[in-house]
Amino acid sequence: MFRPLVLAAALACTAPMAQANSDVLPAPGTTFSAYGSIEGWTVFVNEDRKTCMIEKVDAAENVVQMGLTVDRGFGYLGVFTKQDTPLETGEETVAVLLGENLYVGSARTLSSGLRDGYQGGYIISDDPQFVTDIMQQYEMIVLPETDFAFVVDLTGTMKAIEAARDCNAAQNG
Repeated sequence: MFRPLVLAAALACTAPMAQANSDVLPAPGTTFSAYGSIEGWTVFVNEDRKTCMIEKVDAAENVVQMGLTVDRGFGYLGVFTKQDTPLETGEETVAVLLGENLYVGSARTLSSGLRDGYQGGYIISDDPQFVTDIMQQYEMIVLPETDFAFVVDLTGTMKAIEAARDCNAAQNG
């Protein structure tokens, strides 16, 4: 599970190896419809983009989301919380450990403009190994530039990502 007091501050620093100019988060007013759920994850269709994303909410209302950018060229992983954190909008360098693979890059943080008082950050990547590692691992260790690390529970991501792929294929149909 997440460690809620440090989650958003730390995740906001997570990062992969790729940068994209594509919009990552949906625009305000975007319409979503439920596609299904699997192993604690919900699959949603973004009706405006015609892409799918997966989302998991823990008991403390922390949210993990994964999906595709507008141009479908990159995947994103976002973690958001309602906890009070010292986040400031911008980019920060972080390392992410998935199994034996360490990924270093920059993350985009968001401290305002999100619904219901959420704040957090996201990382984007076009590295197939990064996605494979997310699918095959049960946790992700985030190592930001600060003095602490935190763990994100990835339980169920393999089946959830497979369901999102099926959902995305159905949107192209």
